Amino acid sequence: MKKVILLLGGNLGDRETLLDRAREMINEQAGKILRSSSVYESAPWGFTAENNFYNQVVVVSTGLTPHELLQTVQTIENRLGRVREGKNYASRTMDIDILFYGQEIIDTPELVIPHPQLHKRKFALEPLNEILPGWIHPRYDQSIGMLLRNCEDPSEVKILGG
Repeated sequence: MKKVILLLGGNLGDRETLLDRAREMINEQAGKILRSSSVYESAPWGFTAENNFYNQVVVVSTGLTPHELLQTVQTIENRLGRVREGKNYASRTMDIDILFYGQEIIDTPELVIPHPQLHKRKFALEPLNEILPGWIHPRYDQSIGMLLRNCEDPSEVKILGG
């Protein structure tokens, strides 16, 4: 079994219910969720939209290969109403990013792990830091806490209800 870290997020529809449903589907299809961060709210990153995103990090124990995991999370996104239009950032009901697959480094045309933009995105680093501040990024050899402290993203990221 591999410990994988996923980032869930969306800014369309009933965001809290969609996060709940995504976690249920991950538990059923991808592997057992071991830990979950709080839900965080932040403005869209890389584009403008009417609604803010809700994001959450989950740690999952999976027997799936990286590419099987990618297919599984994309199926979950689609079932939750995700519509892909082009390569640009856009509003969505659900986005599930594979942040880490253990400490493996994977670089294929379909899949890059660790997530290549993670160190630039406070909306991913904040919830990750909540539950795994000492996790070492295998490409940068720095803890999540250190990456967050050095992150230049000026976005406000707040715990939902906090």
